[in-house]
Amino acid sequence: MDKLQYLQTDYIQQLEALDINTSPLFGKMNVHQMIEHMSYAFKQASGLVPLAPLNDETTTQKMYAFMMSDKPFRDNTPNPYLPDEPDAPTHPSKTESIVALQQDIANFKTTFETESDKRILNPFFGNLNFDEWTHLLHKHAQHHLRQFNANI
Repeated sequence: MDKLQYLQTDYIQQLEALDINTSPLFGKMNVHQMIEHMSYAFKQASGLVPLAPLNDETTTQKMYAFMMSDKPFRDNTPNPYLPDEPDAPTHPSKTESIVALQQDIANFKTTFETESDKRILNPFFGNLNFDEWTHLLHKHAQHHLRQFNANI
């Protein structure tokens, strides 16, 4: 199964099966906040949340090489764009947040369908195309499933 198909199907099923009260193995987000955090990541990948680059070209190239590897993100990887305390969920239920995430995944796919050579800036990893964003989003999803011991 390719990574986009996984994100559209199996990943959503894993989130649906995840108990809302599961405590994280690391980090401060709860399950509901994590789902909305992933929606934010897909919005960023669609160009809806433009963020300025944070690194010089050499650092960005090194970070890009890591991103494209199969090495997982470390626990508690810092993100200077996120608040110290996670934002409260904007949707009243986990189910509604998952529906919104599914829409954000669909929007991500649509963003690149009409412009196959389109690139959207990621502040850490550089200007990414569809395949690179898909790889990053898959890696990010795996990171947060591991956070809740759900990617078994």
